[in-house]
Amino acid sequence: MKFFKSAGLAAALAFSVATAALAAGPELNASSTGLAMQGYDPVAYFTLGEATKGSYKISALHNDAQYWFSSEEHKAAFQADPDAFLPEYGGYCAFGAAMGFKFDGDPHHWKIVDGELFLNLSQDIQDRWTKDIPGFIQQADANWTEIEDKEPSSLQQ
Repeated sequence: MKFFKSAGLAAALAFSVATAALAAGPELNASSTGLAMQGYDPVAYFTLGEATKGSYKISALHNDAQYWFSSEEHKAAFQADPDAFLPEYGGYCAFGAAMGFKFDGDPHHWKIVDGELFLNLSQDIQDRWTKDIPGFIQQADANWTEIEDKEPSSLQQ
């Protein structure tokens, strides 16, 4: 009987995550299962100062995406004010957004600027981004209004 309870819970979790993925739009960088930030805790960047993997056992749904947290405290802080912790540009690469594209933001290549979380595709891209952070943020902000609702693949044509 214990197996069936676990299997039922797993099936319910899988269904809810899959349903979230179907509803998430192109403005959010989430996996096909609806998982945002590759399962990294968005609050940890601000409280711990490092990329910290979250747990599926401590999760919250926000704007049709699933976020994982490393503690109940982080989950509560996120639920109280999600916009304070969400990465800019839907979690896509900040440098890519500045160039008018949507590339995956890697949770290991990040920076907090003026209280906002930015992700980049890779270390070499982040190195280029840090050479003119204010300029690239200005470019990305301007581009984001044009590309936010577009599928990433449509921007590469």
